[in-house]
Formats: sequence, C-alpha cells, structure tokens
Amino acid sequence: MNFRNKTQVRIFVLVGLTEDRHLTLFLFILFLLVYLVSILANCGMIALIHKTSRLQTPMYTFLSFLSLVDIFYSSVITPKMLADLISIVKTISFSGCAIQFFFFAILAVSEALLLSAMSYDRYLAICHPLNYVSLMTKKKCVGLILVVMAVGSSQAIVQTTCVFTLEYCGPNVINHFFCDIPPLLKLSCSETLQCDLIIFFFVSTCGAGSLMTILVSYTLIVLSILDMKTKKSRQKAFSTCSSHLMCLTIFYGTIFFSYLRPTNQESGKQDRVVAVLYTVVIPMINPLIYSLRNQEVKRVINQAFHRK
Repeated sequence: MNFRNKTQVRIFVLVGLTEDRHLTLFLFILFLLVYLVSILANCGMIALIHKTSRLQTPMYTFLSFLSLVDIFYSSVITPKMLADLISIVKTISFSGCAIQFFFFAILAVSEALLLSAMSYDRYLAICHPLNYVSLMTKKKCVGLILVVMAVGSSQAIVQTTCVFTLEYCGPNVINHFFCDIPPLLKLSCSETLQCDLIIFFFVSTCGAGSLMTILVSYTLIVLSILDMKTKKSRQKAFSTCSSHLMCLTIFYGTIFFSYLRPTNQESGKQDRVVAVLYTVVIPMINPLIYSLRNQEVKRVINQAFHRK
C-alpha cells in the first residue's frame, strides 16, 4: 500500500489516566503527593549514602544509582500525567511522544537490569563473604552500572527508531496516559510485523536475561542460607536481601500482570492502572522499602536524628 499521499500525524491525543472528571482533582492531588514523596525520598537516599562513610559499599552504590534512575523514571511520566489530569485537551507532539518513550525505555530497562545486578551483588556477599571485597570491587561495581546504562540506551535507540519511523496517518488518539508501544502500534497505518519482532527480541532478551540472573542468584542464596549452622546467621543473611526481594516482587509482579495476562475489553483501563504502579508508585516505594526494611539504613537515619 502506498502511504506517500497520506498525512503524517504531528500531534497525538492521550486518553489520560481517567475519563471521569469527578476523579481528576482527587487523582491530581494524590499523585502530586506521590511524586513529591518519590523525589524527596530518592534524593534523601542518595544524600544519605554519599554522606555516610559506612554506606560506601557496592550494595549502597547500586542503591544510590537505583534512586537516581527512579528520580528520572518518575519524572519522564508523572509531570505530563499530572498536567493532563487538569487539562481539557491532552495532547503531545509527535517528537515529544518519541522523546518521552525513548527515556522511558532507557530507564525501565535500566531499572530491571540494575535490580538483577543487585541480586548478583547479594549472591557474592552471602555465598562468598570472605572473597566479597575482592570479587565486588568499586571498579567492577561501576563497570556493571555502565553496562546497565549502555544496554538500556542501545535498546531504547533501536525501539524508538523502529516505532517512530512507522507511518501514522490517523486516528491519533493513544489509549493510554503516556506514549507506550502497544497503543502506538495500534495507530500505525504501516506494516508493524518487523517492528513487533524487534521489540519482542529486546524486551524478551532484557527481561529474560535480568530475570534469569535474579532466579539463579536467589536460588544459590537460599541454598547457602539453608546450609548455615545457626538461626541467627540465617536471619542476618536473609535481612541483607529482604528489601531487595520486596522491590523485585513489586516491580516484576506489576510487569508480568501487565504483559502476560489475556487481553479483553477492559484491558485498556487495566493497563493504565498497572502502568501507574510501575511508572509512578514504584519509584516512591523503592527508597521507602530500603529505609524501613534495611537495618543499616535505619541505624544511620536514627543516628542522624539523635545527633540533631
């Protein structure tokens, strides 16, 4: 089919988080508070780690970078979502949509890969405690973070190029509150099979790779904990990775629910609800979990309050 005579869409209209005008003010206030808490909590976590000498370890270097990723991750989506909640017309330009998706793709994959790198770090700390310092050096820690960013950036470039070089002739209404792949591909008037295959390759490779690292690491961790002689040593070992496990469960639980469940007529609304969890709520939850569940962080925070 020839698309040359067709007009390329220059502006997309977003359906938004909800079409119920009675809910918009409540949701605006709620998610504005969530966003502010997310920014403050993640900035506080970064400051706490960098100003506390006892937290200058690979585990907390990863955690500091996770907080940085979460700051940008929520900022790519939430401000636009908040603006659309109080706007009558929810529009985004074609280039703005491409930029939003590009950074979302980088940060979402970087978060998944970073969580898998943290599980590898916990494996070394629990299964090889005597050699941990020599195995997980600062150079290796920084190297893993650079690999995470390189993979995240490269797959985002390919996916963004693939999606936004397709023809969009209209309609231009995206059934979502941000520019995501599934609702965008539904609007394309080009053949999307090649793009579907490319996206499937990157999503499955990054997802399966990170998930496999996590499963193998925690299988070995569990076996090592069960092998420990005393109950106290088992509890101490488990406490060092309980916060990370909670973050993993919430992140991957929402992703799997969003992408692996069967589609139906209510899928659009359900997709938006689940997307709110992994784009807006999870970046706030991560630092709170580490603040409340991690004994070392709690100890440093308590000491800071007592000094004041």
